[in-house]
Amino acid sequence: MAIISAKPQTTRHRMIGIVSGDNHQIVFSDTPGMIKEPHYAMQNNMNSYVVNSFEDADVVLFMTDMVEKYEEDHPLIEHLAKTDKPLFLIINKTDLAKKDEILERIQWWHQRLNNITETLPVSALNKNNTDIIIDLIVKYLPEGPAYYPKDQLTDRSQRFFCDEIIREKILELYKQEIPYSVEVSTHTFKTGRTKKKEPIVKILTYIFVMRDTQKSIIIGKGGAMLKKLGEQSRKDIEKFLGKKVYLELTIKTRDNWRNDEKSLKRFGY
Repeated sequence: MAIISAKPQTTRHRMIGIVSGDNHQIVFSDTPGMIKEPHYAMQNNMNSYVVNSFEDADVVLFMTDMVEKYEEDHPLIEHLAKTDKPLFLIINKTDLAKKDEILERIQWWHQRLNNITETLPVSALNKNNTDIIIDLIVKYLPEGPAYYPKDQLTDRSQRFFCDEIIREKILELYKQEIPYSVEVSTHTFKTGRTKKKEPIVKILTYIFVMRDTQKSIIIGKGGAMLKKLGEQSRKDIEKFLGKKVYLELTIKTRDNWRNDEKSLKRFGY
């Protein structure tokens, strides 16, 4: 459900994914990465999602990989070291490394965190060692009632995921500061029928930038970039919704929205 890109700070919001089985319900809480030196209010809010998740969680899964490194004074390491919850160290991309390199990486983390409960070297790409994660989580979860209906998958709306799909395309298509200066917010989301009586969703989405110069970059020469953004976004939204989509994108300027509490509240931070 969560969007992905090669750029840092792709995840901005805390979102949940719900996995229900015959005798368990796991509520996964996916948070942004913790930013060591936040520069504006939005990043402070993103960090608060991480801190709050440590308080809420019954089990903490720390997902890293074979190349990612953290400085010893990084605030995330400090929070991980302090947690009294079962802590899973999950090291991904082991398909890129030799056995001794994997062992060396495990030792490296155990030297920094002495409260690791379970260590799982995995390859998500090849699905190596991933099948045991759910069983291990269930083992450490406390008994309690199911908080959500079994057929519910998340706490987020279809609008939210459509906004995220558009933002994912912005991360892919634009460079430098543009993806980090942009916020996406759906204005209208209406279901209807085409002339052939097929279901269609009509979506009007605002893309907010901080300066007029950024607006022109998003649009591109002769509107080419905006057209490309709209086409790629619409295709993925249609896959997600399973319906035809009419998508209209409108660019708006909102000065310094990343530090404006009113704007951040509107955007769900």
